[in-house]
Amino acid sequence: MFGVWSYIACGTALSLSVVGPLPGPIPAEVVEVIDADTIAVRAFIWPGHSVETRVRLAGVDAPETRRPDCEAERALGQEAARTVRDLLPPGRAVSLYEVELGSFAGRVVARLESGGEDLGAWLMARGLAQAYGRSDFCRGADTGSDD
Repeated sequence: MFGVWSYIACGTALSLSVVGPLPGPIPAEVVEVIDADTIAVRAFIWPGHSVETRVRLAGVDAPETRRPDCEAERALGQEAARTVRDLLPPGRAVSLYEVELGSFAGRVVARLESGGEDLGAWLMARGLAQAYGRSDFCRGADTGSDD
């Protein structure tokens, strides 16, 4: 019997990856803000069932705090993370849209909205994040090198 359920579970997971992103909205609540562009949530996938996962904001790159390229990036990363923690305390209701599997196990990439506002767009509009793949938080900053 276990083999049958394993087959069904694997088939379901594979079929979801073939279908593409789930359009949403998927209701969720904040568990923890990891950093400005990664939020741990509890997503309510159907009545009586939820799943905890980390959500990477789609199309958004926030400054790094753990391995920044310069001190300016670290400072902006800390400000961005603090701002998101203030906006999204644990238990805050959010909605997920365009949910896709991320490149790391257990993480998804999605748009996250709170109060009808897209968090990624909100961060970029305030200079706390940049478009993914085009970010350079150290441009014009002193990187500490003697070059």
